[in-house]
Parts: sequence; structure tokens; C-alpha cells
Amino acid sequence: MKYDYEDLLKRARSQIPEIVSKRERLELPRIGLSIIGMRTMVYNFKEIAESLNRNPQHLLKFLTREMATAATMQEARVIFQGKFSRETLKRLIQRYMESFVICPVCKRPDTKIVKEKRLSFLVCEACGAKSSVRQL
Repeated sequence: MKYDYEDLLKRARSQIPEIVSKRERLELPRIGLSIIGMRTMVYNFKEIAESLNRNPQHLLKFLTREMATAATMQEARVIFQGKFSRETLKRLIQRYMESFVICPVCKRPDTKIVKEKRLSFLVCEACGAKSSVRQL
């Protein structure tokens, strides 16, 4: 029996469930947000940081600097001073991902931040690339 590569590939793809083939590798949980007076509370902040595989303090430092506000962390939630929409937070987390999570070489989220002396590097565990990242 002789098999054609294209036919085998089509047959294999047809057997993959659509849910598995359409799923992204890095999915952020929906931001649990509530605005009370002049404060914005994010209830699942720790969960968001864990899905990015980053220290919650590092993400919090980035967000407070970008929003030019103060914030306090209490267990799994964060309280920001001021009113911020879900879209604003989502856009800022996306910017954080581009700078501190996604590998600039292979575009995968399998990275970790390694500090060497005074410099910080983004080391990709998928392709092995090592690129510098700015200090916060």
C-alpha cells in the first residue's frame, strides 16, 4: 500500500476535535473587576499573574507605573486608587505580555525572567533565546 502525505494529513486533521485545534496556548482569565467610589478592585489578580507565569508583584509594579496610581495587594486581589475600566486593564496586561512574557524570537509565552547582576533577561524555554528586558 502506498500512502500520499497530503491525504494522510487531511485524514489526521479531520480526526482532531475542533475545540483542541482552535484553543490558544495562553488564555487570560476574565478580569474580575468592580469599581467602588474612587477605587477599582481586581478580584482575580493572583490568578491572572499565575496564568502569565509571573510574580504578582512584578505585574502590579508595571500596572501601577503605567496607570500612575497607587495600589495595595490583599491576598488574591488588588485595589487601585482611581476608576479604571476593564478594557484599560486588559490593554495594559496585553502590553505587559508583549514586553515581559512573549518571546520576541519565537512568539511563544514559555519564558521566564532571569536576573543577572543588574540586568534582567527574558529567557525562552521553547527556543532558548535570551533577550534583555527593561527594569521596572
